[in-house]
This record gives sequence, C-alpha cells and structure tokens, in this order.
Amino acid sequence: MQTVINNYTTKPEVPTCTGSFDARELRFSRTMIFAIEEINNNTELLPGLRLGYQIYDTCGSVPVAVHVAFQLLNGQDTVFYKDSNCSRSGVVIAAVGDSGSTPSISISRIMGSFNTPLVSHFATCACLSDKQQYPTFFRTIPSDHYQADALARLVKYFGWTWIGAVHSDSDYGNNGMASFLKTATSEGICVEYIESFYRTDPESKIKRVADVIRRSSAVVVVAFTADGDMKFLLEELARDPPPPRQWIGSESWVTDPLSMGFSFCAGTIGVAIQQSFIPGLRDFLLDLSPSEVAASSVLTEFWEDAFNCSLRKSRDADLNRRECDGTEDIKALKSLYTETSQLRITNMVYKAVYAIAHALHNAACQEANNMTQCDKYMSLEPKQIVSELKKVNFSQNGYHVSFKANGDPVAFYELVNWQKSESGVIELVTVGYYDASLPMGQQFSINRNLTFVKGGTQVPMSVCSESCPPGTRKVLQKGKPICCYDCIPCPEGEISNKTDSPDCLRCCKEFWPNPKKDTCFPKPVEFLTFDEVLSIILAAFSVSGACLAIIIAVIFFYHRTTPIVRANNSELSFLLLFSLTLCLLCSLTFIGAPSEWSCMLRHTAFGITFVLCISCVLGKTIVVLMAFKATLPDSNAMKWFGHPQQRMTVVFFTFIQVVICIVWLVVSPPFPMKNLTTYKDKIILECALGSAVGFWAVLGYIGLLAVFCFVLAVLARKLPDNFNEAKMITFSMLIFCAVWITFIPAYISSPGKYTVAVEIFAILASSFGLILCIFAPKCFIILFQPEKNTKKYLMTKN
Repeated sequence: MQTVINNYTTKPEVPTCTGSFDARELRFSRTMIFAIEEINNNTELLPGLRLGYQIYDTCGSVPVAVHVAFQLLNGQDTVFYKDSNCSRSGVVIAAVGDSGSTPSISISRIMGSFNTPLVSHFATCACLSDKQQYPTFFRTIPSDHYQADALARLVKYFGWTWIGAVHSDSDYGNNGMASFLKTATSEGICVEYIESFYRTDPESKIKRVADVIRRSSAVVVVAFTADGDMKFLLEELARDPPPPRQWIGSESWVTDPLSMGFSFCAGTIGVAIQQSFIPGLRDFLLDLSPSEVAASSVLTEFWEDAFNCSLRKSRDADLNRRECDGTEDIKALKSLYTETSQLRITNMVYKAVYAIAHALHNAACQEANNMTQCDKYMSLEPKQIVSELKKVNFSQNGYHVSFKANGDPVAFYELVNWQKSESGVIELVTVGYYDASLPMGQQFSINRNLTFVKGGTQVPMSVCSESCPPGTRKVLQKGKPICCYDCIPCPEGEISNKTDSPDCLRCCKEFWPNPKKDTCFPKPVEFLTFDEVLSIILAAFSVSGACLAIIIAVIFFYHRTTPIVRANNSELSFLLLFSLTLCLLCSLTFIGAPSEWSCMLRHTAFGITFVLCISCVLGKTIVVLMAFKATLPDSNAMKWFGHPQQRMTVVFFTFIQVVICIVWLVVSPPFPMKNLTTYKDKIILECALGSAVGFWAVLGYIGLLAVFCFVLAVLARKLPDNFNEAKMITFSMLIFCAVWITFIPAYISSPGKYTVAVEIFAILASSFGLILCIFAPKCFIILFQPEKNTKKYLMTKN
C-alpha cells in the first residue's frame, strides 16, 4: 500500500497496492469463482438464477479495505459475469472476505450499517463474534478464542510452563494473544516475555524481538502471528545461528509453505484448519488459457511474476524480463497458487460461497410440485440474506456448514507437526485434533508420534524451575512468576505425596513419614518385649532371684531346728523369703505389651509385696529391740511382742497398703495407653498411672516404712543380737533406701520403655539387697561353717 498525504485541495487518488504478489490470495479468489460457476451449473441449488461477482484487492490495508467497502455498497459499479447475463447490476447483497482480521473489522463495521452480510474465510479475531458491533459478520473459520484455547492446552499437554510469546501487532495478533494468555494463566503457564511486531516495522524493532528470543531461557515460543509477519521474524532469526526453540504456531502461519522453508523450525507444532479436498478445483486452477490471462490484470501480474516473463511489451524495459513465448507450463509450476495438496483455508472460501448461495436459495426459491422454482426478478434486501445465513445448515463435500448465534462455525482444528522427510524437506503431518463440540476432557487428542526441536522425539524441557518431587513443597521465588520456585523439604512430621505440591500435609497422630517424606506409615509401637536383650537379662535376674529365695527357704526349712534359724525368728524369715519371691516375680509383669489387667496388677502387686517384705523386716528389727529389753531386769517386753503381735504387725502394715491400692483401683486405676509425645516417630505403649496421687501414695507408704525400719535398725545395730542380725538389716535397708531414692529421678527422666526397665531394676536391686544382706551370711554359716551353728557358739557369742 502506497501512503499518500492528502492536502484537501484536490480529489484523493484511488489507493493502489504495492509489494510482492500473493499467489495464495489469488488461489482463494479463483476458488470463489470456481464455487460460483459450480453453483451456477447446479440444477438443484438456485435453479434459474446465476450468481455474479466482483473481486477487489484490499492489500491487507485498512484504507483500501474501507474504500472497497464503500465501493461495494454505493451501487454505482456494474457487477459483471463472464456471460454478461446478470439479473441485476450494481447491488451487492453479500460479500466474501477478507483474509485479514483488521481489514474485516473495518469492512464489517461499514457493511453492518447497511445490513449487508460479510462472510469471511480467514478473519479469526475473537472480537468479530460480538454481534453488538458486527451484526452482519459471519465466518466459516473458527474464532481465535478456540484457537487460543487449543494452543494453551497443547502447551499444557507437554508440561511446558515457561514460555516466550510473540504476536503480530494487529487485531489478529493482539486479540489472539490476549485470549491465549488468559487461558494459559488459568492453566498455570508462565510467560517469560511478550513481544509484538508488524511486517512494516523498522528492521531494528524486528531485530530486537529476535534478540529477546535468543537471550531468553524459555525453550518454547508461542507465535500468534500472521503468515506475512512471521516470515520477517524467521528471516531475522536465520541471519545468525538460530537458537534451538520449540515453536508453537497459530493456524495463520503454521501451514504457510513459505514459513516451512526455514529448516531450523523443524518440529514446530500448531493448530490448523481441517484439511480437505475439493473435486475439480485443481483442474480449474490450472486451466488458464493465454487469452484469459491476458484479459485479467491480476492473472497477468501472476503469470509474469511466476514465469519471470512479460506479457506486456511496455514493461520489458523496466523489468528486464523476456517476452512470454507460450512455452510456459503452469502444470509444472511450483507456486502457492498451484499448491492444492493440503487445502485448508481454500475450503473455507468454498464453504463461504456455498453458505451465501444456500441463504439466497432459501430466500428466493420455493418448493412446488416436487420442483424448486426461484424468482430471479424477486427484489431481495441484504438483511434478508443475513436472516437466512443464520439458519443455513447443510453439508458440502462431506463438510458441515452452519453458524452459531454469534456467526461462528463449530470449532474444529487439526494438530499439525513439521517433520523432516528422508529428503530433508519439511512436511506438514497431522498428529491429532481439537474439537470444541466434544465434552470437556475429550476435546483435545494427540494420536501420532511427534518430532520436536532439532527433529528429536524427546519432549524438550521448558520450565523456570524443575518440578518439586514428592517430599518437598514449592516456595515461590521473590519477584518472579509463579512458575519460578524453590523446592523445600517438608518439615518434620509432614509429607507431600505428589509432584509440585504447594503445601505439605501433616501425618495423623499415629503415623510418621518415611525417609523420603512422601508417604505416612504407621509409627512403630515400642514396649519392653520379652525377646529383647534387656528384658531377657532382667527376667533372668528376676527368676534367678526368686529361685535363690526359694533355695534359701528350703535351706532354712531343712535346718529349722538349728540354733541360727531358731534364734532369728524363723516364722518372719520364711514370710520374708516368701514376700521377696513375690517381689522378684512381680517384676515379670512389667515386661510385655501392657493390657488393662497387667497395668493394674503390676503396680498393685509391686506395692503390696514390697510392703509385706518391709513389714517383715520391720518385725525382725522390733524383735531385736524387744529381745534386748527382755534381758534387762524386771523387763516384760517379749511378753508384749510375741509371735501373735509380730503377725498382727505384718498384717496391719500390709493391710494399709491393700486399702491404698483398692482406693487407687476404684477411683482411677492404671490403664494401657499410647504415648505419642515422648517420641515423634514412634509410639510408646505403656501403663498410664491413672491417678498419680495413688501411685505416689503407694511409693510413699513403702518409703515411709523403709525409713522407719532403717531408723530402728540403726538404733539396734550395736546391740548384741544373735549373729548380729540388726547390722545386716541396717545394711539392707540402707541399700533399699538408696535404690528407691535414686529411682525417683531416674524414673521421671527415663524415656519410653526404659521407664519400665528402671522400675524393674529398682525392684530387683532392692530385693537382692535384702536377700544378700539378711540371709546370705546365715546361709554361709549353715552350709560352710556348721561349727558356728551350735548353741554353745551362740551362747559364747552372746
């Protein structure tokens, strides 16, 4: 388009086009002529009527498009058909075009004011679906709204979350990219850069866009550009070694053979209008006689440009071209005009013409006597055609044609991939589809293998940050898009079981994460089991101690008539050995999984047997004191503390402990519980005390008796008792008190199952202390020094 500055003093000149010839647009216009002739020869569609046409070149320019729109609507130009037999002239009731969205917007605004329909084959801007602004606009190609959705789903399908974006600085590119970015953002896709350009921009601007692509870290580039614009950008990228980029293309350029000539773009993926076949079209396009070419200025320009010769002698000198000699063979010509192997947009032109013809047929023709009759003299208004276009619903060559309320067709795209053939030529291969008419989740499908950047079959990575594996969570990097993040391990006790998890989930109380922190496993349950080394050692000491007490009792019973046994109150000795046996064996109840009964048994049995034991020791200590007083003159002490009183003392002190235990069991007994607080990664199965007051009352009572017994033993330690038993009791109670004093802090501070081990150790240590201090010396004399176990020796010692 040549820019002309008007000074408003002379009539403006008619705009003219400049630049290279577009052979593909010529194919579109010739396809329209082919469809009109096919309709005029059809006896079922518009019988008796013949369609005429007039073709204008808008040059893709808004000023020219506006001029064309007014020229179509002013009714002053005669509409010609090749037979010059049109029913009317000068009145345009519908138009096909334009190929660009921007010119179509201008044309549709003007034609809409006159209620004249415009049916476009290639204007895809979603803005044209607005019936408030463009009430008479229809199109056979889907809106960019669906194309943008398909492109966003395509990017999401391959896991690309970090992309670059370039688009034409036009209504097509601006609106298309805006729709794409809206959908992409909702899919979690981040855009590193967004650059726009237009073919008429200075070379420096296009170079700047190319440099942005080169410097970027995004491997994937989405290009929502017109074919003419994309050609300039690819040429700029090809000047230096082009960067390895995975291109995602809109339908405007991804099927353009000129763009496919850039080999570094192999692997490009994009959406394309459905491939089709129009019978007879190729023969029509190639059937150009010299006279027909010479009669048309457009065909003449195409012929001269295609064969580099001149049909007009006046231009030979200017173009330095040879004169066309008639040997030019259009069938051998490789041009966008003759390229009919993959008809896509061409079929949209074909369908647009047939849509208008069907609307005319419905408005001007009627069925009568099984025959269709059309009134060629009927006066039709353009708004009638608009009304009928909204209702058209037919199939042509197997392709359905209809319009929704907004003038758009049902969206269907093919997904195409640029793949290199064995000869090194890039071929367009259909690898899937996008069908907006299908239910959500079934609209997008890829059914063939693809090649990607550099011809590889492996999907390239294009992410700002690597995916966070399970066991970690995403933490956004400050000042960067949401696709840029760091992977932080989950905190203790929390997991993430999916990739790119934004948060970690805390495991339930009885579960704990595995080392990878991606699964919660049940916490291991810990208690003092019988098969542990520590348990085996403690159980061995417990059983051996009980056996030792039984053996001592057998020895004492066997030598019960000997002075040493009789002199040391054999009845209390046997009762003490019995209680010690129970004490040692009750420690076994602390080993194993706690149950309701074992928890109640272990603490109460321990408390009662120990009080029985201390009561016996206390009785023996009192006997020593009473025996000393009995040797004094006028003393009657042993009369008041004989065997019945000794038994009553033991029973009384033990009964008090029994009462304490019963109250404890009734009010708040011990019970098994899972300790989840001591360790975070395991469960301690233990006996809860129930009432802490009850537990410490039992221990306190034992301690009170032990201290009382210790004090009496200290007082009697230097008395001349039989075999010095008072001293042995003093040592045993000293050990007993020392063990249980140290038990308290050890019990409180020991974790988990070791609390039970400490309690068992205290029971065993204090029991062995009593056995060794009180009974070991006597057994040694009975077994190894029988000469001392005589009444004479006893009397001598006394």
